[in-house]
Amino acid sequence: MATKIGMMDAAYFVGRSEILAWINSTLQLNLSKVEEACSGAVHCQLLDAVHPGMVPMHKVNFDAKSEYEMIQNYKVLQDVFNKLKITKHIEVSKLVKGRPLDNLEFMQWLKRYCDSVNGGLVSHSYNPIERREGSKGGKEVGKKGPPAQTSAKGTAAAPKAQSHHGRRHESSSSVNSNSSSTLNVKAARPPPPAPAYEEQITELKLSVDSLEKERDYYFAKLRDVELFCQSPGLEGLPVIAAIQQILYAADNDGSAVAEARAMMSLNCQEENEEAGSLSPIPEVLSSEEKMVNPDSQKRKSIRNLDVEAAGINNLSPRQRFPDATDVHCSGSPLMTY
Repeated sequence: MATKIGMMDAAYFVGRSEILAWINSTLQLNLSKVEEACSGAVHCQLLDAVHPGMVPMHKVNFDAKSEYEMIQNYKVLQDVFNKLKITKHIEVSKLVKGRPLDNLEFMQWLKRYCDSVNGGLVSHSYNPIERREGSKGGKEVGKKGPPAQTSAKGTAAAPKAQSHHGRRHESSSSVNSNSSSTLNVKAARPPPPAPAYEEQITELKLSVDSLEKERDYYFAKLRDVELFCQSPGLEGLPVIAAIQQILYAADNDGSAVAEARAMMSLNCQEENEEAGSLSPIPEVLSSEEKMVNPDSQKRKSIRNLDVEAAGINNLSPRQRFPDATDVHCSGSPLMTY
């Protein structure tokens, strides 16, 4: 489900224009910015479109202006999430501020979820205008046009009033009337629109918000490393000292990493020297063993003699003297008759 999508999912790469087109076509609205939906009422009706009858639209306030009124809409949205067993966390405190990036990310997730329900298809019998009529401010929200159109209508009404005013003073001279009409036309012209500048400003705001989030993320990671290095029992370790050397370095020229490596190599050399100083001990032991060896050899020889004597006693007389004939033949005086 879309409730467990990651930040690198394709849903978070959908552009603002596509999001706005989806909202306006689904709910028949005229939103020009994603952050105009920060009140939470649009989110409620988008869920009502994919889950008809699940959202109590009579509790939704499309005319919410204060944060308190917006929070009431998000409470309705959270209740619907609980009914549908959606585990998505709603960052209400950020959404009600109207920040473009936060509202864009949440709307991207909501579009991904709506697309996962019935393939993103809304029932043909669903009428968004009728569903909004039971909500506070719902009747007027669909009739409101974009701000640019409203300003254009206001500026178009100005030259009409000025033209009527000019007809009442037809007795003035032609030169004055021509000059005054020229001035009126110039004054009635609206300032040139600058949609490109507005788009650039919005993109810059999104970029700033993204950089702030990235900065906070990496700062939190560095803070976790710092707290870990300050744990009891780890402060004296050479590795911890090298990490702190990098963390607290004031220069960004890479010298901190080189110094940390030098500290680690020096520590390895000291450990090798200590290991070398302890190595003659086996030689001393071997010399001491050599000094003890003569006594052990004597004991071994005595044991061998005892074993041989015991073996001779167990033999018969014939076995003791197997070569008696040899003695007789040799002319021994013991064998004379």
